[in-house]
Amino acid sequence: MAGLSDTFTLTNGVKIPVIGFGTWQTPDGDVAYNSVLSALKAGYRHIDTAAYYGNEESVGKAIKDSGIPRKELFVTTKLWNDDHGYEKTKMAFGKSLDRLGLDYVDLYLIHWPNPKEFRSNWQKTNAETWKAMEEFYREGQAKAIGVSNFRAKHIDALLETAEIAPMVNQLFLNPSDMETGIVDFNDDHDILTEAYSPLGTGNLLKLQPVQEIAKKYNKSAAQILIRWSFQHGFVPLPKSTHEEYIKQNGDIFDFEIDKSDMQTLDGLQGKAGLAIDPDTTDF
Repeated sequence: MAGLSDTFTLTNGVKIPVIGFGTWQTPDGDVAYNSVLSALKAGYRHIDTAAYYGNEESVGKAIKDSGIPRKELFVTTKLWNDDHGYEKTKMAFGKSLDRLGLDYVDLYLIHWPNPKEFRSNWQKTNAETWKAMEEFYREGQAKAIGVSNFRAKHIDALLETAEIAPMVNQLFLNPSDMETGIVDFNDDHDILTEAYSPLGTGNLLKLQPVQEIAKKYNKSAAQILIRWSFQHGFVPLPKSTHEEYIKQNGDIFDFEIDKSDMQTLDGLQGKAGLAIDPDTTDF
């Protein structure tokens, strides 16, 4: 039976826990600190943050105060949009490490492929950014590197100059938007798919089909949605600031959603929002 400490293996052999704890929209300070500490105490070993979230310092403090050996943890952070380009990426990465209080991260991601500021030359800027990230990887400061919110064309452009292929692509992914095209692309290129907002930012929890399936398995709606991601081979990144829900969201390994119910969940496309188009975002 799988558990929170079980792992998938990236193309470079790095082990990544099958569920991560997300910190998007978690305020810096006591809220972020306590939620991450609660997650670590509950058995999570994979923590996901980002420079843009503004909570790296609190995340790092919780990691330190947990007393868990660093080698047992998997920590992800991300490069924000205004820091694309070789030199800016190097500076931004150093600042993230400082805020986290870490010598290395396990995964570093480009947060968005086509920021508004660089839209006229995003291919060139991403190539420069990736060059810096390849250096972090070779130097051991990032054990793995990848992307987030990238579509196939963005990865194809990156691969034209990359010496190291992305190992992970983190996407807005849940039954309301399965992003089938890019997920298939990831699979074809041995890129692991991570699922942020696996609960559809909470909008899926109240849908009748989700609640009916949850009742059938005597689980919460959140547990059903997280298990759905897991059974599709994604790495879900559920977030919560409530200790009870944090524990509950990691307790999805003692049941399996049957094929019929998986198909019902797969059929919820568009019922609770879709992924943002990274080529038209206003940031």
